Amino acid sequence: MKKAHGKKGRIGSSFDDFLKEDGTYEGVTARAIKRVLVRQLDELMRREEISKTQLAIRMKTSRAQLNRLLDPENESVTLGTLARAAQAVGRHLRMELV
Repeated sequence: MKKAHGKKGRIGSSFDDFLKEDGTYEGVTARAIKRVLVRQLDELMRREEISKTQLAIRMKTSRAQLNRLLDPENESVTLGTLARAAQAVGRHLRMELV
């Protein structure tokens, strides 16, 4: 591990560096992003009073597929599914490379 002295006087590597060294950064990041998206989607569903059945119909998908989308641990959701979910609650999916 590399040591760094920043403006705040911290010593040590960042948590991101630790995860990268551990080989788990990509997986942890993907799960975190999915959890945030699911939380946002849940909030929009509550605010707009949209049931899971209604959302599945709007997305033209099954309740089983919707349940996989809403499961924060399930990483197998496609970008197309995320985009359809966003559209179904009147939003757009925006992603960027940083």
